[in-house]
Amino acid sequence: MYFCPTCGNLLLVGIGTSGNELFCQSCPYVRRLEKTIKKRSYYKQKNVEDVLGGESDAWDETDVQCPKCDVTRAAFMQLQIRSADEPMTTFYRCVGCKFTWREN
Repeated sequence: MYFCPTCGNLLLVGIGTSGNELFCQSCPYVRRLEKTIKKRSYYKQKNVEDVLGGESDAWDETDVQCPKCDVTRAAFMQLQIRSADEPMTTFYRCVGCKFTWREN
């Protein structure tokens, strides 16, 4: 990004009478581009934890039927994912097939 030296606004790229140029929208400043301007930035992705805790100790077990494999035992965890006046959401993970589903 380039900024206007007189007023400080962001300069825009356009095609003028003498080729490509940078110009300011609020003042008459124009700068002719002599060479191609390019810059490539690569950003490193952030490592993100599993939202549901992975295989941690936060999961408790209960008797509930899996909708995928009909096993009657699943681990569960409750999280507040909406506003405070809404009920908590219960996430279940089947002990047999590791299928995850939620209620409410």
